[in-house]
Amino acid sequence: MRQTRNIHRAAIAATIGLAVSFAPPALAATGTNSGALRSAVTAQNITEHLHTLQNIATANGGNRAAGTSGYEASAQYIEGKLRAAGYVVERQHFTYDRYDFTSAALQRVSPNPETYAHGSDEDFLDMSYSGSGDVTADLVPVDLNLAGDHASTSGCEADDFDASMQGNIALIQRGTCSFRIKADNAADAGAMGVIIFNQGNVVPGDDRLGLFGGTLDLPQAEIPVVSTSYATGAELAGLSGVRMRLAVDADVTPISTFNVLADTPVGRADRTVVVGAHLDSVAEGPGINDNGSGTAAILETALQMNKLNLAPTNRVRFAFWGGEEDGLIGSEYYVNQLTARQIKEHALNLNFDMVGSPNFVRFVYDGDGSAFGEKGPNGSALVEKVFLDYFKSQNLPVEPTEFDGRSDYFGFISNGIPAGGLFTGAEGTKSVEEAEIFGGTAGAAYDPCYHAACDGIDNMDPGVLEEMADAIAHSTLTFGMTTSAVNGTTKGNGSGNVHLEYKANKLLK
Repeated sequence: MRQTRNIHRAAIAATIGLAVSFAPPALAATGTNSGALRSAVTAQNITEHLHTLQNIATANGGNRAAGTSGYEASAQYIEGKLRAAGYVVERQHFTYDRYDFTSAALQRVSPNPETYAHGSDEDFLDMSYSGSGDVTADLVPVDLNLAGDHASTSGCEADDFDASMQGNIALIQRGTCSFRIKADNAADAGAMGVIIFNQGNVVPGDDRLGLFGGTLDLPQAEIPVVSTSYATGAELAGLSGVRMRLAVDADVTPISTFNVLADTPVGRADRTVVVGAHLDSVAEGPGINDNGSGTAAILETALQMNKLNLAPTNRVRFAFWGGEEDGLIGSEYYVNQLTARQIKEHALNLNFDMVGSPNFVRFVYDGDGSAFGEKGPNGSALVEKVFLDYFKSQNLPVEPTEFDGRSDYFGFISNGIPAGGLFTGAEGTKSVEEAEIFGGTAGAAYDPCYHAACDGIDNMDPGVLEEMADAIAHSTLTFGMTTSAVNGTTKGNGSGNVHLEYKANKLLK
């Protein structure tokens, strides 16, 4: 399934001004020597960029969110550095509607009255693009599976709902289809609100038990929709005669922002390699790990390529995406405005989103689907292999992470463009086995400051930042210098459904 975004294309001013003519992607030459570039791309230099991004956030209300002065200042810093290094730099403008949350409430009126706390552990969260409303009504469970493997299609079909839903609140289990489909089916059946609880199954690298955030996407839903943990949902499902109060106060705000695109001045334009990281933070904090780390790492890679006079065979386009935290808006616009031929001619996308998490795991996207069964488009397996071979050469263990649609590669793989990248973990919990392999603290989040005000300059592990930056430099140069084909443009078997459950909270990143 492909997610459709209401970005109001008629209102989008695309000022890219670049010749977007790409050719078949490039196969990594096994003999690429990236040693000089890896030595030049250091965590120390990357951290200097991060200090600048932190200072920008501090001077602009504590964040660098899309459409804000903090984002503008961040872009100006990136653009200035790249132009001085000789890159061809352009802004690509777009607009969209941003979800703006004010307040929410969830209460069990009967039996045994209880008030749930917004954002607290086992309690609840509003879903991005939830509708507004305040309703007190009976709770009606919808096609739940609380046993065995917890496989769930709850709320995915219209016939999951009957006349008992009219005027009441639906209790729906996560699984299979997008949150929006579940919410719309409930609304069509006459529900006045929806509670979606976590699925209760085990997915490596993901939390399918605890409280989670998700998105309904545009346009804003008709009714209020919130999420909660599996334990809370199962408890409610086990009670009889449950009456709930559900309230959400939220709206949407038009945002005008842009991507920053910087091309090497040399290299075959018909074999462009897109190296991307999102530039925006969430509104709650400065976004130094998420995603100052990826931003600064690809920036430093670009600067050091220039200093070392490394002229790539294929044009390398460094892309700094806007609007990622509001739903991958910038990267999806970038791909959506390409013609069918331009999509076919794209080389590949390397995506780097959160590469310095303090309780890290070295995650590599599962391009061939061998770990999760959902492979990327043809060529993605090769991108994965380049990373795996590199880390093996450095005696650094890695683990696969799923193409779940939670970052800016999504628009590329949805259109048959091969992709891959690195990630060191977000709100997911580090397992005992991962702690034995990578160190750190089992049972704790990979990044305890994920999407929080504390995601500042101290929320980084400089050791893993150095390791991931070296891999970023290696992969960028490998694909930039090669001349063989990767065989892209054929879609993999991933559905992207998990992305539809995404949110600005980046549910499964």
